[in-house]
Amino acid sequence: MGIWIFDFGSPIKPYLTPLETADVNPSKIPPPKSAISPAPPATGLGYISSTLAVPVSPAEAALRPLSFADFAGQQKTVDRLKIMVGAAKKRGDALNHILFSGPPGLGKTTLAFILGHELGRNVRVTSGPVIEKAGDLAGLLTNLEEGDLLFIDEIHRIPKTVEEYLYSAMEDFRLDIMIDQGPNARSVRLSIPKFTLVGATTRSGLLTAPLRSRFTLQTRLDYYDAATLLGIVRRTCGLLQIGIDDDGAQEIAARARGTPRIANNLVNFVRDYAQEKAQGKITRPVAAAALEMLEIDARGLDEMDKRLLRVLAENYAGGPAGVNTLAVAVGEEPDTLEEVHEPFLILEGYVQRTPQGRMLTPKGYAALGLKAKGGEQGSLL
Repeated sequence: MGIWIFDFGSPIKPYLTPLETADVNPSKIPPPKSAISPAPPATGLGYISSTLAVPVSPAEAALRPLSFADFAGQQKTVDRLKIMVGAAKKRGDALNHILFSGPPGLGKTTLAFILGHELGRNVRVTSGPVIEKAGDLAGLLTNLEEGDLLFIDEIHRIPKTVEEYLYSAMEDFRLDIMIDQGPNARSVRLSIPKFTLVGATTRSGLLTAPLRSRFTLQTRLDYYDAATLLGIVRRTCGLLQIGIDDDGAQEIAARARGTPRIANNLVNFVRDYAQEKAQGKITRPVAAAALEMLEIDARGLDEMDKRLLRVLAENYAGGPAGVNTLAVAVGEEPDTLEEVHEPFLILEGYVQRTPQGRMLTPKGYAALGLKAKGGEQGSLL
């Protein structure tokens, strides 16, 4: 992910050329050896994984709302941000630092853009892994203007040695940089404009306490309910001028697992399917057929979700099993399982996390069409 400047009031211009993303190789794993039921053949990464793993495309960015009035859901967070923005405007001061946390695709980056638009300030965007040394951070901060917003996605992945430079920058708006090495080493103090740091993380537990305590507002974004997601689907279809009825919109919203980014991507695929198979009109049967083609069922579970549940059921008798073991078994990275799949599966009650590892619930067995082993007593052990 590269670094971008968003200047509300002038065309968007690149600050650094974005890094090209590497192609994702399909994972190929042998079917689990079990006599319970045959596992479906692996056909690559699930649609949910690929949707949340790749950078946001320009087409998707164009669908983002630019004001609080257009933003749907996350009402508590929006109310808090409105208070902070209104007070900052009255004082004529920079906004206090803000930390967004929560699963990917829920609107953390969108809210950062909205803050810039509401304040009439530039938003400079980067990510934690890009900032490898103190010089990278110094280059970012010294190029800010008074009141600008610096948005750091995946802020928990900033190296700890670089993170320490953020402390004085956030509190005193200065940087102490070491120049040269050995006997010639010297410290140079750089004054930086008063800015707002907006951090976003999918794993807030990995943030150090000193960094977390320097954010005035720490707020978590949760999955969207069906009614809010239905409104987002309708808004997206309106912007893209897609013909869709209420039943078709409800079908897409129900399978988007409470995530606007997934809903928008599903809308785009269903539109393509409708244009090829249904004269461009999206109805419930058309939407259902398109989403079945993506192997997303009525519960919102995709191929990787069901593969994870099946491995737990058949290879490990329902668990417990560690996340690293499951990651090897399904051919996925442990971080992806923890950040993309597990939050939804745990929230919906398909999997439970215990001190011994992950365990499949009776609802998880039912999603596979299997009967839970051991009955109610088995789930207590």
